[in-house]
Amino acid sequence: MEHKYNVLDLFCGAGGLSEGFREAGYNIVAGVDFDIAALKTHEHNFPESITILEDLSKEEEAIKNIAKKVDGERIDVIIGGPPCQGFSLTGSRDLSDSRNRLYVSVVEAVEHFKPKAFLIENVPGIATLYKGKVKEQVINSFKDLGYIVSVTEKPLLAADYGVPQMRKRMFFVGYLKELNYKKFVFPKPLLSSAEYVTTSEAISDLPSLVEDVGKDTMEYVTLPQSDYQINMRRNSNMIFNHVGTNHTEHVKWVISQVPEGGNHKDLPPGVGDSRKFNEAWTRYHSNKPSKTIDTGHRNHFHYRWNRVPTVRENARLQSFPDVFRFIGTKTQQYRQVGNAVPPLLSKIIAEKMYKHLSKEYAAENLQYVKQISLNI
Repeated sequence: MEHKYNVLDLFCGAGGLSEGFREAGYNIVAGVDFDIAALKTHEHNFPESITILEDLSKEEEAIKNIAKKVDGERIDVIIGGPPCQGFSLTGSRDLSDSRNRLYVSVVEAVEHFKPKAFLIENVPGIATLYKGKVKEQVINSFKDLGYIVSVTEKPLLAADYGVPQMRKRMFFVGYLKELNYKKFVFPKPLLSSAEYVTTSEAISDLPSLVEDVGKDTMEYVTLPQSDYQINMRRNSNMIFNHVGTNHTEHVKWVISQVPEGGNHKDLPPGVGDSRKFNEAWTRYHSNKPSKTIDTGHRNHFHYRWNRVPTVRENARLQSFPDVFRFIGTKTQQYRQVGNAVPPLLSKIIAEKMYKHLSKEYAAENLQYVKQISLNI
């Protein structure tokens, strides 16, 4: 018997986690965020869900408002990726940073709705920040609410799970102890480094935009050239968000001198001096997964063409299917893609969580069948 578990997505953004859980068979009841453009994207792609504009830093008030809007709907699973600037290795690393406490709103939501399970995603830095104090604080907060909590031993690498990107993320998963769940075990890597999906396998079928900058809606001009592209093109007959950038001749000249897989260190002396930080002038390698997709669009370049990747190319590298459309200005779209959890990674974890949940559902169903038999 198929059973749809209801999901509440906090800090939903465009919907990377939501998409993964939907593909795994869950029902997305609502997405909550304070970013209006991202919420419009979520609303467009999840028309059956409730879209809620809410400032989750106002924990108690926000949860009450969310509860009213979901109107008594049963919430089985709460998921969320609280903004990670405070936790990030490149951020302030300040324990008192208010952004480091945004996870508290997830705690408040779990306490209010008492879901069977929850998932939190964050950057690798959360594991070691202040010698692990932040990680322990997160774990203990949910243990106090009666949850058995599992944490990834080390950050999960998205490329290990079929995402064409070297993105690392930490995950916390908890199950309500009173339902007699066992401790959750995260899925093992599915691919070896030799089997990783490459940048070329991800985006080589998309128009080059050499002669023009493209447009927001366009037709496919080639057949898919890899299994990954077949998967990304499912249920889609159009390409969205594939708009190029009009670079100056100077910028294109600089990019042209960066070898495949190279960066600013490979440029001749005096070239590209305006940007010399770690990720500056980075060209993707066609035979490797991409670097971590960020929220901007000025530092990474196509492995072949002398331009930055389009929103759609970044979305492919994040494992968003082509049917998933991003709303807003180009800058807002890039930010939405960069902030998202790769849906394919989310889906694989969600499927494992579903199996874990289904044991409890099967037990409930068996008890119901026994009761009916006794009544007969």
